[in-house]
Amino acid sequence: MNNQFRKRIEEQEEELEAQKGQEVSEEPEKEDGPTTAFFRKLFTEGVVSKESATDMLPFLIFLCVLGMIYIANSHMAVKNIRDIDKLSKEVKELSWEYKSLKADLMFKSKLTEVAKKVDTLGIKELIEPPKKIIVNNQ
Repeated sequence: MNNQFRKRIEEQEEELEAQKGQEVSEEPEKEDGPTTAFFRKLFTEGVVSKESATDMLPFLIFLCVLGMIYIANSHMAVKNIRDIDKLSKEVKELSWEYKSLKADLMFKSKLTEVAKKVDTLGIKELIEPPKKIIVNNQ
């Protein structure tokens, strides 16, 4: 793990020693990475001053708020899609249950099935057709 503060302190001490006139080995200075050099150059040369940065602050906050709204909107859309999928699966399952119960009811309401159920009560199925009663009014 790099300790950047220790390196800075050591570099400052080396600079102090060089100023005092002590012999310093000639080592090429370590240049910063391209990104840090870019940002140093950007802020020190006056391209973006403190005043212009503070002037842009409301716009940057507005962009951050828009970004958060965009992220929240995408999360809500994903949640809604998951809820729709869950409900459609539930509807399919209930449809299958309805169809199986309907088929079971149709099977149990057949004449032979009903006759088997009521046989325990002593009711039997008619073998001959019912008799017609005719009343003569005179």
